[in-house]
Amino acid sequence: MRLAAEGLFVKVSGVTTEEDALFAVALGANAVSFDVSYSERQVPVATVGDIVKRLPQGVVAVGAFHHELPQRIVEVANATGLAAVELHGPVALEDLAYVSDRVNHLLRAVPFDVERLTTAGGVDCLLVPDLDEPAALEASLDLLERSSPRTPVIAAGGLDPRSVIDVVQRYPVFGVDVRAGVERAPGEIDPVALGEFVANARWAYDHSEVERHFDEWTL
Repeated sequence: MRLAAEGLFVKVSGVTTEEDALFAVALGANAVSFDVSYSERQVPVATVGDIVKRLPQGVVAVGAFHHELPQRIVEVANATGLAAVELHGPVALEDLAYVSDRVNHLLRAVPFDVERLTTAGGVDCLLVPDLDEPAALEASLDLLERSSPRTPVIAAGGLDPRSVIDVVQRYPVFGVDVRAGVERAPGEIDPVALGEFVANARWAYDHSEVERHFDEWTL
């Protein structure tokens, strides 16, 4: 199944509290993501489940997993009610297929290259790049501009309230994802920066003439 969005798909990652999740949604985010695996933004599985229950209908709750067994990924997704899972790090094709067959939506964080685009079977969206660095993002989007990926692409590394305008207006991305670019510290969202990010992303989409091939892809 494909993720659906009216206009640009906006995802906020590294959310650690219910307050931040609901605030992001109130600003207009389509999705919020929680680090379920070990990281400086890790959220306990039980807490994720409690937050997911309180999210408005239609919001995509995402669990981010790093180097996890596919069985655990599916188990956590089902136990918490996650609408999507986001995979980072090396993943065998058979493990990718196992997860894809058992969750509603699968997002894959990858370095942006042609080989990975052609082996993205079962993936609903590609998150590029897999590093939260502006330089990696620029290199990824330059390649995107020269290629025709069959899978919707979410710009997901190194974005902030300023850079999101240029990215959305110049490149045919399906969505944008922000993490460090709107934080005071890891896991601590700056509400002003997040508000600016969402508003700027929406404005840039409305004032862009880029041809997007993903707009009609729905659930």
